[in-house]
Amino acid sequence: MPPKENPKPMNRSHCLAALAFAASTAAAATNGEAPTDTSTFTVIFENDLFAGTDGEYTNGVQIGWLSPDLKTYEDEARLPHWLLPLVHRLPFVNVPDAQHNVGFTIGQQIFTPEDTQARNVVENDRPYAGWLYGGLSFISKNEHVLDTVELQLGVVGPWALAEEGQKLVHDLRGFDSPRGWSHQLDNEPGMNLIYQNKRRLFRSTNATGLGYDVISHLGGSVGNVSTYLNAGSEVRFGWNLPGDYGTAIIRAGGDPNAPSSVNDPRLKRGREALGIYFFGGVSGRWVLHDIFLDGNSFAGGHSVDKENLVGDALVGAAITFGSFKLSYTQNLRSREFRGQNDPHNFGSMSLSYTF
Repeated sequence: MPPKENPKPMNRSHCLAALAFAASTAAAATNGEAPTDTSTFTVIFENDLFAGTDGEYTNGVQIGWLSPDLKTYEDEARLPHWLLPLVHRLPFVNVPDAQHNVGFTIGQQIFTPEDTQARNVVENDRPYAGWLYGGLSFISKNEHVLDTVELQLGVVGPWALAEEGQKLVHDLRGFDSPRGWSHQLDNEPGMNLIYQNKRRLFRSTNATGLGYDVISHLGGSVGNVSTYLNAGSEVRFGWNLPGDYGTAIIRAGGDPNAPSSVNDPRLKRGREALGIYFFGGVSGRWVLHDIFLDGNSFAGGHSVDKENLVGDALVGAAITFGSFKLSYTQNLRSREFRGQNDPHNFGSMSLSYTF
């Protein structure tokens, strides 16, 4: 029998190819390349009972879904074809070579005066109002910058079902039922067009372990529900920070919870899938119009004199475990109208699942 031939040694070109492949794989992990096949589902619940009060912005619920990363918006089969030419004309969110996402949200917000037991209009306090809405957002992002354009459509007034929602919660918890909902704002279709830009200004050099980052936001809204300009920032510090764009409270401009980097702990296993961090932030708004304070656009009714400059300060903590992220935020908001007795305080809980 002829002797067995030894395997041919790997030539230099094969070695270089293998090394190049390994290097590119490692670079993708360290440079924050995002996964392309994960969606994120988020539920947010906000209430001022977390601060021991029951008035002003008293309750909010929002459910959202964010698509996997897309090369182009045509890759999202849920978008109707007639909408695509309009999407391509949107500013900021058609950046070449960026990751793209489509988001859908549905939510409800409830506003009441401080004195919910008065049957008559409380002249120096905000009107009763509800906002039931759906949102469609388009996102362009990389590891450092996120741009969002969102369209919200909904209704203000009795059709928003805010009265039914608040009374149900009060009945379940054994609280006195509010008595002034007969004076709420009238039915009015609502529309907001929102733009938000977020930037990761600073970050620690390590992708895992103990780290920090600073995220800014800048944008505004135009619509008959709310018209404003806003700006602010958030600082995060902790273990295995998620590769997303900050805290998810009910804020127009898309859901920041989705991972933008393969280093996100929600995309890992074992001990690396666990993360915990603390955060604090500030945000300011220059408010030109707020239907919940100014009253209905085309009908008389109760209104108050709004403050044009409104600020928020927030602190909280979050934990990532497996594919989940759970956060709690305490938000202190400055007075929104003249005659408001105190700044408003409410809590926000968010749970997201990346799959």
